[in-house]
Amino acid sequence: MKKIILGFSALCMVAFTSCKDDAASKVNSENVAVAAERDANAGDFPVMELDKTVHDFGTIENGTPVETIFKYTNKGNSMLVVSNIKSTCGCTVPSNYTKEVAPGETGQFTVKFNGKGNGKVSKSLTMTTNTEKGTEVVKITAMVNNPEAAKRAAEKKAAAANATPKNPMLNAKTSTKPGHEGHNHD
Repeated sequence: MKKIILGFSALCMVAFTSCKDDAASKVNSENVAVAAERDANAGDFPVMELDKTVHDFGTIENGTPVETIFKYTNKGNSMLVVSNIKSTCGCTVPSNYTKEVAPGETGQFTVKFNGKGNGKVSKSLTMTTNTEKGTEVVKITAMVNNPEAAKRAAEKKAAAANATPKNPMLNAKTSTKPGHEGHNHD
C-alpha cells in the first residue's frame, strides 16, 4: 500500500511541477485584437431598408402572369445576409435574390405571381436575414378579374334564393292540450 501511495505522490509532483510556463505568455496578442473587435461588433446588426414593402399589380385578368422587383439596401455597418425567401403558396415565386449585401450596397429579388384567383388576392413573402429582427416580410396584391368564377358565384346565389327554405317545425308534432303548447307529444 505504501508503494502505491508513494508512486501516486511522485506522479502528482511531476504533473504539478511540469507546468512552470506562465499562461499569459502563451496568449497571442493578434488573437486578442481580433476577439476584441469581434466582441465590439457583436451587437452591430445590418439594417435592411426596402424600397417598398407592398406591391399592388392592380386589376389583372385571371391567369395572367405578372412580376415585380423588390430592392433592399444595407444601411448598417456589417454584411447583410439573406439566407432564404419563402412565399405563402406556390403561385408566388421569389427568385434571383442577392444573398450578401455589403454596407451601403443594394440587393434585389424578383417575384413572379401566376395571376390565378378571383377578387382581391394578397400574398406574403418572408425573407430570412441576419438583421436584428431575423425576418422581413413583403406583400404583393392584385385584383384578379375572373368572369367564370363570378358567373359560378352568381348561379350559386340564385339557386340558394330560389330554394324552398326548410322549416323543421312544419313536420313536428305539437300538442293542442291546454298547458302543453309547443311540446312534442300528443
